[in-house]
Amino acid sequence: MNKAQATSIHPTAVVSDKASIGKGVSIGPFCTVDEGVTLGAGCELVSHVSITGRTTIGKQNTFSPFSSIGGVPQDLKFHDEPSEVIIGDNNTFREYVTVHRGTEGGGMLTKIGDNNLFQTYTHVAHDCQIGNGIVLACSAILAGHVEVHDGAIVGAMSAVHQFCRIGKNVMLGATCTVLKDMPPFTIAGGGYTMSLSGLNTVGLKRKGFSNDDIRALKTAYKMIFMGSGLLKDRLAEVEGLSLGNAYVDELIDFVRSSERGVMMHSKKDKDV
Repeated sequence: MNKAQATSIHPTAVVSDKASIGKGVSIGPFCTVDEGVTLGAGCELVSHVSITGRTTIGKQNTFSPFSSIGGVPQDLKFHDEPSEVIIGDNNTFREYVTVHRGTEGGGMLTKIGDNNLFQTYTHVAHDCQIGNGIVLACSAILAGHVEVHDGAIVGAMSAVHQFCRIGKNVMLGATCTVLKDMPPFTIAGGGYTMSLSGLNTVGLKRKGFSNDDIRALKTAYKMIFMGSGLLKDRLAEVEGLSLGNAYVDELIDFVRSSERGVMMHSKKDKDV
């Protein structure tokens, strides 16, 4: 679609007169846009898209056929409270993506940032908080209250347990079951018995991390996730080295703030 075009609504689409439709929006065949929905300028609903509930969507987002946004959460504690979905700009939602609105127990809000790609059949449950520049590969599913931080990649057919966090610039392999927090800058795989397998070195280089930053993170990673003794003592030891690196500090803060516990390095894998 040419984003400069005037707003276009296909005659078979059902759009509430109480929805707010921005300039240059294209709503294709058999789409439904309900009362309370806000669509920002330049959004495209290709066909058979459903957007409902208190859903606010920013600019230049694309929704492929059979994606469903703003639906009722799959939570038995939900009692039709006026919760929301808020979506930023330049996101792509491919076929059969589902995003559910928040609940009273999770702050009433499911939030998605900017420049994300949600591939086919991905699911974002109630109260999830999604950052920027993230990829959810085909059939990846997020349970309720999950956080995914900027730049993370969640592999195809992976499942993330409720209340878990996926840190910045993480690379999560396919078919993983995430039951604990995944620290930033790391890579993991192994299916249901997954564990950390090192630093996401290739990904960090692509993001422009310097060699000095990567060396500092490798040192911290080995001490925190491959060392012996109590985790709190390992964190203190890394701080005691005075690495003076902002990314290392971020890694330490993430581990310390974990409520579910963090994944550790596989004992079988010595490569970082």
